[in-house]
Amino acid sequence: MLKALIFDVDGTLADTEMAHLAAFNHAFVEMGLDWRWDVPLYTRLLAVSGGKERIKAYWQTQAADVLDIGGGGKQDTIDRLHEIKTAAYEQAVQDGQVQMRPGVLALMSAARAAGLQLAIATTTSPVNIAALLRRAIGADWRGHFQVIEDASTAPRKKPDPMVYQQTLARMGLPGRQCLAFEDSENGLRAAVAAGLATVITPNDFTAEHDFSGALRVLPNLQDVGVAQLREWHSSSIQVSA
Repeated sequence: MLKALIFDVDGTLADTEMAHLAAFNHAFVEMGLDWRWDVPLYTRLLAVSGGKERIKAYWQTQAADVLDIGGGGKQDTIDRLHEIKTAAYEQAVQDGQVQMRPGVLALMSAARAAGLQLAIATTTSPVNIAALLRRAIGADWRGHFQVIEDASTAPRKKPDPMVYQQTLARMGLPGRQCLAFEDSENGLRAAVAAGLATVITPNDFTAEHDFSGALRVLPNLQDVGVAQLREWHSSSIQVSA
C-alpha cells in the first residue's frame, strides 16, 4: 500500500537550474574569477551532485591553473563561493525568478488530503529549500512534510542512496510503501538503490539522462492524481514480487 511521496527539490519541484547557474556566475564575479559557466558546461557539471562539489570538479578539471584566491586554501575559497552563490540564489527566488513545476503543488495538496505523508530527500542546502518552499507554500511550509533530509543531514550525495535511506528510516516506512519523484539520473539511481519506485519528470538540463528503471517518465506532474499514483505503485509492487 502506498503511504508516502518523497520529493527531490532542484529540477523536480521547481525549474531552479537557470537561477542556480546565474548565481554561480555571480559568485565567480564577486570573487574576482574570470570563470563563466554557460548552459552546455553547466549541463555537464550537473552530473556532479552538490554545489560545492560542482565547483571543486570544475576547478580540478578545467581551471587547474588557478591555485588559490586570498590565501585561505582551495576549500575555503569553494566555501566562500558557495556562500555567495547561495545568497544570490535565495534573492532570485524571493524576486520570483524561480517557478514551481506544473502540477507539483496540486499533487502535494491532493496527497495530503488523501492521507499520504510527504517528505523531501535532496542534496541541496536547507537555505535553498526554505527559500523556494516558503515562497511557494507559505511560512508554514515545514508542516507539510513529515521528514526533510538535505545536504546538511546526508553528506553523501546522490547517486549514493544515503538521503533516501535516512528519509525512510525517519518515516519508519519501507521503500516499497513509498514513491520517489526525481528529475535526474543520479536521483533515480539513489532512489532505486534505496528500494523506491521512482517517477521521473526531466527538465531541459536532464532530458538526455538515462532513466532506465524508472516507474514512469513524464513531462511534468500536471493532471497526475493520487489514484493514478496508487495504480502505478501497485503495479510496481506486483512486478517486483
